[in-house]
Amino acid sequence: MLFVLAEATLGRDTAEAGHAAFEAMVTASRAEKGCLGYSYAIDVLDPTKFYAIEKWVDQAALDYHFATPHMAAFQAALRDLDITITHLAKYEADDGSPLS
Repeated sequence: MLFVLAEATLGRDTAEAGHAAFEAMVTASRAEKGCLGYSYAIDVLDPTKFYAIEKWVDQAALDYHFATPHMAAFQAALRDLDITITHLAKYEADDGSPLS
């Protein structure tokens, strides 16, 4: 299983301006075969920080995701926003276990 974690700094009004692009990306990505989770969040203590958390079954699913039309549309939308990606990495993990 793969996790993709990203952190970005948002400029003023970027979250509002990008809302439609973010929503479309989440909706389309969650519908992809191999996507186990896909979320975005704004830091409650610092609204200029934005996080993406993705969970994929394997590298093939992630490769497919990067080649989708909605990824191309999202990347185009990001070019028009005041957003700086400060961290972007993928991590391999097992299925985890309950915390108790």
